[in-house]
Amino acid sequence: MDRREEKPKFITTSLGIGLIACLCCLLWGSATPSIKIGYEWFGIGANDLASRILFAGVRFTLAGVLTVLFVSLIARKHLIPKKSSWGMICKLGMIQTVFQYIFFYMGVAYTTGVKTAIINGTQTFIAILIACLVFRYEKLTMKKVLGCILGFAGVVIINYDPSGMTGDFTLKGEGAILLAAIAYALSSALVKKYSQKEESVVLSGYQFVFGGIIMTICGFFMGGQLSGWCVKSVILLVYLALISSVAYSLWSVLLKHNPIGKVAVYSFMNPIFTVLLSYIILDESSSFGWRLLVALGLVCGGIFMVNRVKE
Repeated sequence: MDRREEKPKFITTSLGIGLIACLCCLLWGSATPSIKIGYEWFGIGANDLASRILFAGVRFTLAGVLTVLFVSLIARKHLIPKKSSWGMICKLGMIQTVFQYIFFYMGVAYTTGVKTAIINGTQTFIAILIACLVFRYEKLTMKKVLGCILGFAGVVIINYDPSGMTGDFTLKGEGAILLAAIAYALSSALVKKYSQKEESVVLSGYQFVFGGIIMTICGFFMGGQLSGWCVKSVILLVYLALISSVAYSLWSVLLKHNPIGKVAVYSFMNPIFTVLLSYIILDESSSFGWRLLVALGLVCGGIFMVNRVKE
């Protein structure tokens, strides 16, 4: 028997896609300031790549365990993948979790925050290109291209800082960030493909466990360590795990039941929420103001443009 989920009508409407996608982006936006606080509380230095990978590995492993546990409790049955699904889970875990985040953390250590944010913003455009040109899920239209350009312009505006825009491009810096963006884009297409054969939450939960364990082992043997364990740091770690668990599970369901373009374009909202929540939580006000409003307008314009496309 095929264990596919039923297709709820709400998540295929423009309102449903928008509300759920924005909730995911809000959660992901809260991750950035929370991770910065976590680095401080767990004693992780700015250039301590091994400890960052270890920290991420523990977070994602916990996210996977929580996903499997919660859904099993709700369904009142053990959430166990089919035998044929383990290969898909391992591929997703390596691409979506291990490759994406190891490349990302590597790149962050060797390039500026401005260039990281802007290059990372290309992941939405890449996801749509892969969906249209590689997997042939949908057509690449001019409206989609223009929508992505508008959204990316918003990402550039909200992150642009001349002091952080150096002219060099290195494989271990900017190249690694670009590879992380490609890994995210490819994983989006694979989630849509694999979720036709296995439940989305099963894929999400178990790929986190698999990828998280791999990252934890890598970080440990690279010499990473986490100090500062206490009640508040554990609560923060659990919150970060819940962000991944809830946001990726909901995002996977959206990808399964909708064209990738109509979902992926909402990723341009991530930097908007990141800047807004960093301003509120960390008092990082350098990018807050008219640039946020202009960026929000461009991103909303891009989302509107892409979602006008009829598949």
